[in-house]
Amino acid sequence: MARLAVPSWVRILAVLALPACAPTVAAPPTTAQAPQEPPPFAVEPPPSVITEPLGPGTADGRVQVALLLPLSGSAAEIGQGMLNAAQLALFDVAGDQFELLPRDTKGTPQGAVAAANDAVAAGADLILGPLFAAEVSAVKPVAQSANLRMLAFSNDWSLAGQGTWTMGLVPMEQVRRVTGYARSQGISRLGGLVPRSAYGDAVMRALQDATQPGGSTLVRVERYDPAAPDPSSAVRALASGGTSAFDGVVLAEGGDRLRVLAPMLPFYEIDPRRVRLLGTGLWDEPATWREPQLAGGWYAAPDPEARADFEQRYQEFFGRRPPRLATLAYDAAALSAVLARNAGPAPFGDANLTNPNGFAGADGIFRLLPNGLVERGLAVLEIQPSGPRVVDPAPETFQAIGF
Repeated sequence: MARLAVPSWVRILAVLALPACAPTVAAPPTTAQAPQEPPPFAVEPPPSVITEPLGPGTADGRVQVALLLPLSGSAAEIGQGMLNAAQLALFDVAGDQFELLPRDTKGTPQGAVAAANDAVAAGADLILGPLFAAEVSAVKPVAQSANLRMLAFSNDWSLAGQGTWTMGLVPMEQVRRVTGYARSQGISRLGGLVPRSAYGDAVMRALQDATQPGGSTLVRVERYDPAAPDPSSAVRALASGGTSAFDGVVLAEGGDRLRVLAPMLPFYEIDPRRVRLLGTGLWDEPATWREPQLAGGWYAAPDPEARADFEQRYQEFFGRRPPRLATLAYDAAALSAVLARNAGPAPFGDANLTNPNGFAGADGIFRLLPNGLVERGLAVLEIQPSGPRVVDPAPETFQAIGF
């Protein structure tokens, strides 16, 4: 079975000067300066893939990729961090004919449409971004009219498909990953506290999938209004039938609401020392790790070691830590640059983008599916007093986990 050609970080023996026709970032609307020399790392290209003509290209062979981000407005700091990450990807992997076209969406649907139209007029062959779901919804018809594919940074999976991929992390695969690992450790009778929301509905579908023949048993799930100030009635109802019925509880929540729910569990005799608490990527933030009732809980998220390498290099170049979403921009820009360099004269056809072997990036391995969703290789982490530790590493190939 073919293995994923995972682009591995390999040290360059000598720092090379930039060629005269280095990959460019066209008129970036930012004051940040791009690095003046390539970093001491490179990424190996993926295996050759089938080419499919798509996109206008340029007469001189340049490949132009639009990057739609909120570079002004309330989300400008996030947008600038993502632009920095995309620039870093260019200096890691782009060929000398690759050109990035940053455009400011202003964080609004109207601004995103104007940015997309401008990028199309400039000859873009692919669109990266935009960030917010409303922007993606507004830009999608523009991309379709221009016959361009779009790698959006939203995690709104309802926008996936018809030439659009949503790069943001989604809860379904996180639930599958953490419940699958729990089952391998003998934890197969599950309860759950799940909000009544689109996010909660996605978690419920994943939990139901996990209870297929040969999987876990979904003993009891309580839904609650995420806007209600007091969710104690749902916790009480979960515990009412006796906690001996389940050995794991999925808490599909994060942030302040998770820190409200967690202390209620032992109060209603759901003892975290006996019942393993299971979470999603919403747990992947420092404030959650400091909640004592969550100690020993497991959740699925990208491998932090891979991200730590990216964060260190980002800070070296830009003098600050990257925003959490910066890895999405890095991975999308690196993917497009590697395909532009290795996948023929028209690299962004569906056959290239949906290479079943996948790609590797700052958040681990990932692959774009024909339905517009993105599968990722996730690690399982356990919350410890000193922070999370990996208890089951992220896979290096999709074949290793049977995807």
